[in-house]
Amino acid sequence: MAVPARFPEVTASGAPRAGGTGRLAGRTVSRVGFGAMQLERLRTDRGAAIAMLRRCVELGVDHIDTAQFYGHGFANEAIREAVRPADDVMVVSKVGAEPDTEGPLPLRLAQRPEQLRASVEDTLTTLGLDQIPLVNLRRTDTGPGLRATGDQLVALDDQLDVMTALRDEGKIGAIGLSSVSLDVLRSALPAGIACVQNAYNLLARDDEDMLRLCLDEGIAWVPYFPLGSAFDRMPKVTDEPAVIAAARELNASPAQVGLAWLLHHAPNVLLIPGTADPDHLGANVRAGAVTLDEATLATLDAVRGRSGDIALNQ
Repeated sequence: MAVPARFPEVTASGAPRAGGTGRLAGRTVSRVGFGAMQLERLRTDRGAAIAMLRRCVELGVDHIDTAQFYGHGFANEAIREAVRPADDVMVVSKVGAEPDTEGPLPLRLAQRPEQLRASVEDTLTTLGLDQIPLVNLRRTDTGPGLRATGDQLVALDDQLDVMTALRDEGKIGAIGLSSVSLDVLRSALPAGIACVQNAYNLLARDDEDMLRLCLDEGIAWVPYFPLGSAFDRMPKVTDEPAVIAAARELNASPAQVGLAWLLHHAPNVLLIPGTADPDHLGANVRAGAVTLDEATLATLDAVRGRSGDIALNQ
């Protein structure tokens, strides 16, 4: 497998692009971005949340992934305060769920077209934007998490109708999908899809055919749970012996090796690891500079032993 070239380009802040250069909805972004979900842990220290986001910019991160239901708007409010127009940061949001203050979980599904529109409107307000550059529609077709029932079972076409209307109105710039099956993605392609966010990592490659389709169609692949999760018994990449051995050889952490493998695996992969710890943020960004030689890549690719899982960069 060919190793991706390291690009000399810098962000608007003058920092080298974290992980090199990628493309998202027609824009150039750093391949290592930031997921804002864990900012809620800093709710009682707003200054720390602002500082975390400013540190992202300083480290060459110019792609931040957020949602209105992250901390009931706290993440969006922090982004609005911290990120300046001159930073030229691409802020990406998602719809399909909403905060739930009274239920057993902090969020509930919001799949109906009127709910999708309301979520976009709320996000525009909390972010202080006239347009959200990219909005991902979070469905429940696949992956861990909630499943739609009752009036939350909404046809894809009905959802895409409102998403394309919002795009035509200029309220969103591009449409992405999250937690979708291969068939759903194929059905959605005529609407113009810029991004897919699915659970995917070294140990969970069931969506390899979808990643390959995205690569062919020029669609960014932005995996969540890039290192696995205890959620729904997803194995942790950092516990895999081959990853631990590679980390020891490279003087890196197992987490950095797991993230670096994703970047090496296909050129359309963009990462949005999240954290509320500045040191962890720095380690995530440095994963973009970890080089995996062909022997190490072959060893990691063989963990799953699937012929379709390798050579996307060749």
